[in-house]
Amino acid sequence: MNEVAIAIFFGTFGFKVTALYVLTGILLGIVGGFTLGKIGLEKHLSPWVKGIIANAQTEEQLQEEKLTLRQRFPTILKEAINIVKGVSIYIVIGIAIGGAMHGFLPTGFFEQYINKGQWYAVPLAVIMGIPMYSNAAGVIPVVQVLVSKGVPLGTAIAFMMGVIGLSLPEAMLLKKVMTVKLIVIYFSTIAFFMILSGYLFNIIL
Repeated sequence: MNEVAIAIFFGTFGFKVTALYVLTGILLGIVGGFTLGKIGLEKHLSPWVKGIIANAQTEEQLQEEKLTLRQRFPTILKEAINIVKGVSIYIVIGIAIGGAMHGFLPTGFFEQYINKGQWYAVPLAVIMGIPMYSNAAGVIPVVQVLVSKGVPLGTAIAFMMGVIGLSLPEAMLLKKVMTVKLIVIYFSTIAFFMILSGYLFNIIL
């Protein structure tokens, strides 16, 4: 959810669809986050993140010592550089995968398989969105084209959610902070709620 996507969505599909999209997106985030929080998955964080958590005592000590920002700056800079070094390779790999998918998937590939209105069209749309790499502003025009070609709006929006929230490049980035098992659990949980949202859109609209 971001203001640019909401503005484009409003201009493309009108107030009713935009309001439902915003409400659904917020509820998806809340319910998905609450569900994942209740499962207790902290043990599946990567060793890198566990190390950051373990080093949180350093920050507590800085606060206790009441150091000025200028005195803290070397420590802050060092931590920032370490984080950039840690995730940079995953960013490059993720962008490369996304670019390859955009370049090699033929035009019309998606509407060919999700344009038939079968019951499995919504989950298939979410799955087909995973290899893509785009933000909301970039994928909304694609959604508009899919709808114009007869793809149900809920199915098209489920595809958009899959592109934004479950992209393969995103999984590469998350690999730095999550184990593979946690990424699978996260993707499965969020995909389930995305599929529900797609069916909801199709029923209401």
